Amino acid sequence: MIKRIGWCTDIHLDFVEYSVYREFISAILKAKLDAIFITGDIGNADNVDFYLQQLCKEIGIPVYFVLGNHDFYQGSIRETRKRISNLCQKTPGLIWVTIKGVMELTPNTVLLGHDSWADGRLGNYRDSGVMLNDYLHIKELSNVTKNERLKRLHKLGDEAADYVSYFLSRALENYDHIIFMTHVPPFKEACLYDGRVANDDWLPHFSCKAVGDVLYQGMLKNRYVDTLVLCGHTHTRAEVDILPNLRVKTGSAEYGRPVLQEVICL
Repeated sequence: MIKRIGWCTDIHLDFVEYSVYREFISAILKAKLDAIFITGDIGNADNVDFYLQQLCKEIGIPVYFVLGNHDFYQGSIRETRKRISNLCQKTPGLIWVTIKGVMELTPNTVLLGHDSWADGRLGNYRDSGVMLNDYLHIKELSNVTKNERLKRLHKLGDEAADYVSYFLSRALENYDHIIFMTHVPPFKEACLYDGRVANDDWLPHFSCKAVGDVLYQGMLKNRYVDTLVLCGHTHTRAEVDILPNLRVKTGSAEYGRPVLQEVICL
């Protein structure tokens, strides 16, 4: 049974010096955890599998993770997903939450999640001048028109929402507490920059409305089930109650300084 969980996000290990990496591993080991949750941006497409294997080997506890947008840089969404799926099949203790459905942590608490993707539906995508590196360094999102890219972002968001809807309904039938892992904040209230909700230029690239809508409706109809959402992506800490039974925590992050965000006790 898993009772003591460490949560990390946006650790970007490809930016980290070895001495800092050792400090990070030491902090995890000292926390005496039963498992670690990582909500994306572990490395990039060329090295994310290496970093996941190293973490799993060094900390000696199950590593539950979702992938973030950076984990696909210099590669393809399709090919990276295929490679990570194969890696998890042959690596005990390495769990890609996005493909595992509903996972019981305790008799009353379940884990589920999805990588998700910023789907361009919040804010003003049409007039936004933001050009994320996603749109330069990820095969499926580069070398296309702005309108075509929006269609692809919608498809990625809808794919995540369909998955969440299917498994959330099953979790709600049998559990009182849900932990939901994702990379992209599903609500604009959890997308902060300089202490404020991101503006209409950035929101299309910072949030996934499709997943947020599924979570909101599910929890609105099931008031006696509590859900905690853990996410990252914006590098700015936020903690908001979307509903009395739906809390979202967005982790803070700094390139080159991975940290243990917090310890969650079940």
